[in-house]
Amino acid sequence: MNNVSLIGRLTADPELRNTQSGISFVRFCIAVDRSYSKQGEEKQTDFINVVAWRQSAEFICKYFSKGQRIALTGRIQTGSYTDKDGNKRSTFDIIAENVEFCEAKKSSSKPDIYSDGEYEDVPSDEDLPF
Repeated sequence: MNNVSLIGRLTADPELRNTQSGISFVRFCIAVDRSYSKQGEEKQTDFINVVAWRQSAEFICKYFSKGQRIALTGRIQTGSYTDKDGNKRSTFDIIAENVEFCEAKKSSSKPDIYSDGEYEDVPSDEDLPF
């Protein structure tokens, strides 16, 4: 079984990219605080590389920004390649499969999904039928 659940803060604004075949993806890093620390020491933080594909990538790039908390579930994927100097390198990424918000929305330059005029407030002084 290969399941990962993480909550952390984005270390930079995510930037949507596309493969040569046109599939959208985003690579980003999240800072995840460890749940324990030695007495008298500061909490340690792990910086974890994440990749999201297609709609998940587009969602992240549209609604998340640097410093914002993000919750995700996914899987670990490892790989290897040879760099330009001929050295064999290993990769270790989290492939995000589900992504969720972790905190209330702050004012930002990201668009408000409810500001398109399709929703209206229900008057609170009227009696409800139930």
